[in-house]
Amino acid sequence: MDFTLLNIFSPANIIVFMAIFVRIGGLLASAPLYSTYPIPAQVKIWLTAFIAFILYPIVQAHSQFMIPHDVIGLTCVMIKEFAIGYTIGFCANLVFLAAELGANMFSIQMGLSISQALNPASGTTSPIISQAFTLLIAMIFIGLNAHQWLLSALYSSFAHVPIGYSFIFDGAFVQKVLYMSGQMFAVAIGISMPIFSVLLIKDILLGFVSKLMPTMNIFMVAMPLKVLVGLLLCMIFLRPTAEYVSGILEKILTQVSMIF
Repeated sequence: MDFTLLNIFSPANIIVFMAIFVRIGGLLASAPLYSTYPIPAQVKIWLTAFIAFILYPIVQAHSQFMIPHDVIGLTCVMIKEFAIGYTIGFCANLVFLAAELGANMFSIQMGLSISQALNPASGTTSPIISQAFTLLIAMIFIGLNAHQWLLSALYSSFAHVPIGYSFIFDGAFVQKVLYMSGQMFAVAIGISMPIFSVLLIKDILLGFVSKLMPTMNIFMVAMPLKVLVGLLLCMIFLRPTAEYVSGILEKILTQVSMIF
């Protein structure tokens, strides 16, 4: 095998490396933990280049990539590669979005939705309760070695969807992504419903109390009681929620690895 510089840095090898780099960059742009706000962009770029450098000999050995000879063809290939990587990370990030959505649902019922702070996972402001649940999902994500699952799914995607023009975003693929996106709302309801239902029953009971005792200032009692009962319910349902999310996360990561 010729290992001269002209062979190693040939246009074909550079384009293959660029395609691998772009697919990994799409994954790191949307994957949970990898795409978090506190990680600098320079670290993400060097991590992408390092992973691409490792995967390049394996992918290049099994690649039958037809090198595009114009800018339009190269742009289409790079857009496809970025879309594949971004889809893998987006589907894995649905659990985090579901946890944040579910926590927002009952934080409104608790009266803590106004307590906004910077969320390090997304770089935007969100309620404190949703941040706590996001950190819980992050610990479960790391405990399950899910970050390695994502890299494994990325590696298998090169075998099922090789570099080039061979992959088309057909109806079956879109249906899988939409189904996984729809599961996000079911997971959010599953996380929030135990706490939300108890808080709703409490509000109904306080309404009966206000009717039975009209002279009582029910709002002075309701506001601190909402926060106290809500935090107590969060602690009570912490372990069941962790077990529920752990099973859902394993299921979704398995679906992500089989999406292509």
